[in-house]
Amino acid sequence: MATPQVQPVERQETDEAPESARPWVTIAHNDPINLMTYVVFVFQKEFGYSRDEAEIMMWDMHTKGRVVVTSGARERMEYDASRLHNYGLWATVARQ
Repeated sequence: MATPQVQPVERQETDEAPESARPWVTIAHNDPINLMTYVVFVFQKEFGYSRDEAEIMMWDMHTKGRVVVTSGARERMEYDASRLHNYGLWATVARQ
């Protein structure tokens, strides 16, 4: 009986990291209810951003509809989203 021949599999190089290696992110979404100054305050108080950083993030959220606030382990991102919910802000968690 002949031994089966195994063909080497060519691997394609991709720029994307494997699904399990990609970090999770907390995304804050724009809403028509909260004032821009309030959003800046929350970003500063809860995540330690400087006023300038928080204002840039707020403008991104306002003009683009959403902004990534934090990234890391899934459990931490869910916690960060719940912190934003406590302030009345709309937030979700997703893979980056």
